[in-house]
Amino acid sequence: MSAEEHSERTPDTVEQPAPTAWPMALALGVTLAFAGLVTNAIVSVVGIVLSLLAGVGWWRQVLPIQKHEAVPLRPVAERSTPILPSAAAVARLIPGEAGHRVRIPTEVQPLSSGIKGGIVGGVAMAIVALVYGVAFQGSVWYPINLLSAVAMPGLVQGDMAQLRAFNMTALILGIITHGVISILAGLLYAVILPMLPRRHMLWGGLVAPLLWTGGIWAGLGFINPTLNARVDWPFFILSQIAFGVATGYVVARAEPVETMQTWPLAARAGVESPGVRERRP
Repeated sequence: MSAEEHSERTPDTVEQPAPTAWPMALALGVTLAFAGLVTNAIVSVVGIVLSLLAGVGWWRQVLPIQKHEAVPLRPVAERSTPILPSAAAVARLIPGEAGHRVRIPTEVQPLSSGIKGGIVGGVAMAIVALVYGVAFQGSVWYPINLLSAVAMPGLVQGDMAQLRAFNMTALILGIITHGVISILAGLLYAVILPMLPRRHMLWGGLVAPLLWTGGIWAGLGFINPTLNARVDWPFFILSQIAFGVATGYVVARAEPVETMQTWPLAARAGVESPGVRERRP
């Protein structure tokens, strides 16, 4: 009996494929067949036999005629009402309309501005640190040796005279460490500042330096208490603020780059479509 004939004779039912457990039996058989590779050959034999039986049983369930069963429908009063299409149009906002930005940010600072800002900020921080060393420690090498002491435990355990003396290894290590950290921090500024509200100089020049200075102070007290005791934290904070102000200024003054989220699909896919995307003035 075909599905059409069955629907005509029993209008209050709907034909559905008859339930069967053969697919589950086949899955169990395949699992046992592979499980026997790491356990015992008997398990694989049982799995193969079960897989063959399940395959034949599943085959006979659908061929030559697929088995169906009539599922009664709910009474008309209990059925869900049909969904009627709405004639109202969907109002779509475009980027910039009514403050709508789709995703934040729509523009980002170029990474090159982060590198430049990190270099400028590193120079500003180094100047503050060197002024502190000359004015309060009587040696321009003190802040450099103190920075290198993180990787040179011998400097931390030494006396003040050793920290104020020239050390070529500490000088090279300090320059490399300071340069790398400054550039990485500058890149973070270029990535994070566009996601923050306005007043980038406040976030980058004051809030961010205070946050990471607090983290360094809290961690250094546990990791290296001796080094923590020799750091002049007021001047350390001042040097970090100098870095944040200089880096934030360079990054904020850079020409922003439009993100791809505002581009049409053809432009994002790299398809040559003249006139699809307007050029910025």
